[in-house]
Amino acid sequence: MVLTPKRTKFRKTQKGTQRGLSKRGNFVTFGEFGMQVLERGAIKAAQLEAARVAINRYFSRKGKVWIRIFPDKPITKKPAETRMGKGKGAVDHYAAVVRPGRILFEVGGVSKDQAQRALSLAAGKIALTTRFVERLETVNG
Repeated sequence: MVLTPKRTKFRKTQKGTQRGLSKRGNFVTFGEFGMQVLERGAIKAAQLEAARVAINRYFSRKGKVWIRIFPDKPITKKPAETRMGKGKGAVDHYAAVVRPGRILFEVGGVSKDQAQRALSLAAGKIALTTRFVERLETVNG
């Protein structure tokens, strides 16, 4: 079950730029531990799904997992051995564009050791550098 958008306003998008740091989704909000990306890039929907499966398999029905990003950018590709020109290629897959600081996954209801091991297994499925982060306790007032 690879994540794809149900509907899109436009079928194909331009590449765009990925300057700067992540403006939102930088802190662990739902769970107790998380995986934070340290590089900018695009994460394919298949990589995201492989990481999710790795976490769930390690937990074996314990704990809870939150996916904090969604692959909503269509990536196009032209067929092999095709001459230049003749327009943009067909949509090949979807990707989530991430900037440094973004939380990819959050986990809760498990010990720190279990969370660290599960997220390290998931980090092996993602083509960007990540780190393990814990929830920051905030005091109101």
